[in-house]
Amino acid sequence: MNVTGIRRKEIRLINFITEWIKGDHTEKQIVLMISLMVGVCTGLTAFVLKSLIEEIKHLLTSEFAAEDTNLLYLVFPAVGILLSLLFVNYIVRADISHGVTKILYAMSRGRSRIKSHNRWSSIIASAITIGFGGSVGAEAPIVLTGAAWGSDFGKRFHLPPKTLMLLVGCGAAGAVSGVFKAPIAGLVFVLEVLMLDLSFSSLLPLMVTSITSVCVSYAFYGTAPQFDFNLSKAFSIDIIPGCILLGVACGLVSLYFTRTMNWLEGIFGRIKRKRHKFLLGAIVLGVLIYFFPAMYGEGYDVINQLINNVPAKEIMHNTLFYGKDSNLLIYLGLVLIFKVFATTATNGGGGCGGVFAPSLFLGCIAGFLFAHLWDWGFRLDVGSTCYVSPKNCGLYGMAGLMSGVMHAPLTGIFLIAELTGGYDLFVPLMIVSVISYLTINLFEPHSIYAMRLARRGQLITHNKDSAILTLLSLESLIEKNFKTVTPDMPLRQFIVTISQSHRNLFPVVDANGRLLGVVPLDAVRLYMFRPELYHQYKVSNFMVEPPAVLMVNDPLSVVTQKFEETKTWNLPVVDENRQYIGFISRSGLFNSYRETLIKFSEE
Repeated sequence: MNVTGIRRKEIRLINFITEWIKGDHTEKQIVLMISLMVGVCTGLTAFVLKSLIEEIKHLLTSEFAAEDTNLLYLVFPAVGILLSLLFVNYIVRADISHGVTKILYAMSRGRSRIKSHNRWSSIIASAITIGFGGSVGAEAPIVLTGAAWGSDFGKRFHLPPKTLMLLVGCGAAGAVSGVFKAPIAGLVFVLEVLMLDLSFSSLLPLMVTSITSVCVSYAFYGTAPQFDFNLSKAFSIDIIPGCILLGVACGLVSLYFTRTMNWLEGIFGRIKRKRHKFLLGAIVLGVLIYFFPAMYGEGYDVINQLINNVPAKEIMHNTLFYGKDSNLLIYLGLVLIFKVFATTATNGGGGCGGVFAPSLFLGCIAGFLFAHLWDWGFRLDVGSTCYVSPKNCGLYGMAGLMSGVMHAPLTGIFLIAELTGGYDLFVPLMIVSVISYLTINLFEPHSIYAMRLARRGQLITHNKDSAILTLLSLESLIEKNFKTVTPDMPLRQFIVTISQSHRNLFPVVDANGRLLGVVPLDAVRLYMFRPELYHQYKVSNFMVEPPAVLMVNDPLSVVTQKFEETKTWNLPVVDENRQYIGFISRSGLFNSYRETLIKFSEE
């Protein structure tokens, strides 16, 4: 059978399933069935992505001798970025970077509509990038993939925006659940990071997707936690001061990671040509991985080594530090400092990946280093019981960095507990996560994902008023039934225009359509019934500056602020070249706000 025949059968099967689901089922039943399908799809795509990354990495590096440095570490990352860049530019032809930020934007401004190519494009690009050594994580791409599945199913069934938003959240929850085998963390991730304002009844589809996705992962990988971990030192009250200080340290490391990444992204953003971005990213990444192979890929191997007390030489393989076990802390400290450079160089150069895995990687290293420094401080006190376990602190640090970087303390707590099966460490995990979150919140009010949108006023939040404003579209509020006039139009002709208009405000534009001012009807009222004055006046005699002018890209928060400041009922809208577009009325904004609020609040 040819490809066309297979494709036709596939389309018929999809249409049959779609019609059956629509059937006599209610919208809630349809959403539950879709959430089940999204769970299956996200579980399968998580398996495909992880398998591709492992196969590529094994193919490239399995023959490397651990005791020697290898020049191929300079080459492989550049090849991976180049292949990913070519794939995105010539096959996808769309931007697929910053996966979670893209989801937040889609939910805030795009009514949760995510382009269909994200179901597969992020998987291929990130597998190539990470498999060849890109120092990023696969979780953000898989989350974007899951969200794309949810969005696609929602669009196929013509579901309303609020339900579509829920299905996008289901896709994200299923992705985290499937890739980590952590259903609770997947659920909490959607509530904390994607910031959905969900009712209790909306949690059921999220749970269905999370459970389904993790069951698919169990079918391929078994039910064991992702990281092998054996508890060596149980929690005791004596280590609480250490946990508090570790939380502060994690918050500061999170701040360093966030601020440095933003600074480096700004440098890449100022480079206009993609080839120059690629060269800079490839050189920085290749050099860093050559000297610090621990940065190759996601770094989960290093995490496993640190929390299982493997010999130092296994952690420092293929480096100049190999065989010098006493230099382990120096090596890890350098990795802690330069990891953010490798991560930003990967994405800035054209690779595809997220900060999920780098956060866990740095958190484990930060916790491991803190434990050694803390224990060193108590060595003189022979009777002290305040010693902490480095492997335990590695887990605490993972939760702390995730909490700080993503502003998601609950996600950090449950994810680490599910990743390792370390449920006996819940109390210290909670302490470190909360303290880390409180520490970074003093400096950064938004997560690394959200801050880009927050600066532009495009971020949906748990604040109901702010959430409604971000759901509204400025373009949908623009009224275009205002009659335009020119400044040299005679009063006689202007009176004819007034008689044909149903509005009491007239925008004045030049020959190129640029807004010059406005004429209120009240300004002309005294002259309308005096024909003898018609030849003496032009529109320019009555034109005034509008109280404020709105840009077409202004967020609704800015629009409402300008209405509040000017106390007017209508404001003109222009583009970046001051080309007149239309008006927004205070009453139209209020009515749209009220309608959206009612829909948003419905169960």
